[in-house]
Amino acid sequence: MSTAYDAIVIGAGQAGPSLAGRLTAAGMKVALVERKLFGGTCVNTGCMPTKTLVASAYAAHLARRAADFGVVLGGPVGVDMVAVKARKDRVVMNSRSGVEKWLRGMPGCTVLQGQAQFESPRSIRVGNETLTSDRIFINVGGRAVIPAMPGLNEVACLTNTTIMDLDTLPRHLVVIGGSYIGLEFAQIYRRFGSEVTVVEKGPRLIQHEDEDVSAEIKSILEAEGIAVRLDACCIGFARRGDDIGAHVDCTDGAPEVIGSHVLLAVGRQPNTGDLGLDRAGVAVNEHGYITVDDELRTNVPGIWAMGDCNGRGAFTHTSYNDFEIVADNLLDGASRRVSDRIVTYGLFIDPPLGRAGLTEAQARAAHGKVLVGKRPMTRVGRAVEKGETQGFIKIIVDGNTDKILGAAILGVGGDEAIHGILDTMAAGATATSLRHTVHIHPTVSELIPTTLGELK
Repeated sequence: MSTAYDAIVIGAGQAGPSLAGRLTAAGMKVALVERKLFGGTCVNTGCMPTKTLVASAYAAHLARRAADFGVVLGGPVGVDMVAVKARKDRVVMNSRSGVEKWLRGMPGCTVLQGQAQFESPRSIRVGNETLTSDRIFINVGGRAVIPAMPGLNEVACLTNTTIMDLDTLPRHLVVIGGSYIGLEFAQIYRRFGSEVTVVEKGPRLIQHEDEDVSAEIKSILEAEGIAVRLDACCIGFARRGDDIGAHVDCTDGAPEVIGSHVLLAVGRQPNTGDLGLDRAGVAVNEHGYITVDDELRTNVPGIWAMGDCNGRGAFTHTSYNDFEIVADNLLDGASRRVSDRIVTYGLFIDPPLGRAGLTEAQARAAHGKVLVGKRPMTRVGRAVEKGETQGFIKIIVDGNTDKILGAAILGVGGDEAIHGILDTMAAGATATSLRHTVHIHPTVSELIPTTLGELK
């Protein structure tokens, strides 16, 4: 059985459903194929569940600090992990079912569940059905990398997906990987009450950031009792009774960390290996990411790739922007490009990091005269009032053009305050124009103009 469609969308992550909505609204007959969970990584194992856990962990953390604010609680603070997981599951299920209900009720959209595999550049097979179209959009996302490490097959390790199934508290969680995913889980479980050790093979945490950002984040985590082991080499595992021994062989500290649970957070890989891309002639790079141009077209005319599987962004917001680029170019005659967007993202430890544009190191390498403004959160009134003074604001400006090149706001509200800088950059306005803008007091954002007034 073969059915022709105006468009086929593979994957119901962040880009796929919205694209199906635009295409059907334009009068197209669309097939959307999802093999497992509607909503993709963000809804099921990424943003929504992790930030729900972050919120629970913050509540526990704040309750323990109640006396700092003159609030008296009766007895020690406890965490009910069954209730924490149930709350997380409700948030996920509501969002997932909302996406599925929307798609199944979308006029002009046929939803199929199963594994999609290319039969040719214009046809895919789902079970016993063959679908054909001149327009095929791939939005299959990614998953955790399971690296080849000695002893890994002898122990039970968690990933960002399987850790979501826990409804008990690990006695000692060993996190392998000192980047964004690993650090969020490290702080979450430390605040729930676990002993936590972060093992990173590099010389510092989140090595894509500037050294001062990495150092401050390390300080924030260590202040909460999280052990950080850097420069780990020859990482391996061994069973130690009911526990797991993680061999780190660091120059500073014991060569092995004994934990009850191990979380692998060492990277992501695209879900492209079982799509039959070779039968369609779609090119991938050495890591399996689908090769796309600046408008997200693959090397095969009529096939696009959006979201994590194209290697052009690993975030929900970049995936959604991929949808916008494809839809606007296809339906509105626009010429939007991936290279037009400004890099921006957050690290959602507490306090969070909001990032936009270039790091200081990148700016110095790419531009001649660079000016930097920096203000510690100890000199931000809102942070002082909330009793959360860790971190700083840092803004990088081109000394020749007065354009803002990048910024990092590590501190209370940093994930929200960064958008004022991001919007200024997107509008092409100068640092001076932002410095002359009146902001609301008392906020974190009001110190952005002040920081720009202290460029050096």
